[in-house]
Amino acid sequence: MSIPGYQEFMYPFLQILKDGREHRLRDLYKKLADHFNLAEEEVAQKLPSGRQTILHNRVGWARTYLNKAGLIEVISRGVFRISEEGLKVVNDPQVNQIDNKFLTSYPSFNEFKNKANKETTENQESKDENQTPLEIIDDNFNILKKELQDELLEKILECSPEFFEEMIVQLVVAMGYGGSVKDAGEAIGKTGDEGIDGIIKEDVLGLEMIYLQAKRWKKDSTVGRPDIQGFVGSLVGKQASKGIFITTAKFSRRAYEYVNSIDKRVILIDGQQLTDLMFKYDVGVTHEQVFVTKKLDNDFFEV
Repeated sequence: MSIPGYQEFMYPFLQILKDGREHRLRDLYKKLADHFNLAEEEVAQKLPSGRQTILHNRVGWARTYLNKAGLIEVISRGVFRISEEGLKVVNDPQVNQIDNKFLTSYPSFNEFKNKANKETTENQESKDENQTPLEIIDDNFNILKKELQDELLEKILECSPEFFEEMIVQLVVAMGYGGSVKDAGEAIGKTGDEGIDGIIKEDVLGLEMIYLQAKRWKKDSTVGRPDIQGFVGSLVGKQASKGIFITTAKFSRRAYEYVNSIDKRVILIDGQQLTDLMFKYDVGVTHEQVFVTKKLDNDFFEV
């Protein structure tokens, strides 16, 4: 038989986790291949890029979607367990299939799919039918990007504070500040006092300095106004006018209101913006596959 689509893997994936134990993704590949009686040639078949098997790619996306809907829990990297909601689903005699339509009943899944408002199945089907090929590519690109950003945050939280500081240096330099990592890195992480985590040159010559504060907090945490006030106080002590406060978490509404009311130029970068910048400037990520769309060059044919 041919390799099932990623949605076909969802229900058997959840069934395997029904025992409530922790399961490794690498073991699930084998169990799901056996479940669908896939031949060795099918298991070994790779994507056009040649970097990953089709089986691993499709099972991986089934896992991602189940996780975003809250039906499974991530214990550690590559290790999963069924959630209470997942048990309800797999024990429901009326449910024998899970697909994207089924998962849209979960707000967390809709949020992941970048749906500002929950749509009905009919509206979604109509939208899909009316989309152009380029619109479909754009939608799926955003899904891939969002998943990568979530993975980046999880990975950053696993790393040491020192690594986080060095990563911030590389990112700021990649954005065009500091001249080079060597120049910028001489100051970062060495101040460690008065609420300043690092200093970086605004330009190659170092005509003005930018002070940094980095908070590696859980992504659901909130950085409030008192933390920003403390950072601004440090800027005053250094007679500095510019600062960047970077966190893996979120900022409160009052924190944003405060920075908009002061004469210091303070930029707040939350976890979402941080991973968006890492994605844009290729920090901590690498190209997996590049697709180039082309159009007719009418100028070429004009004589």
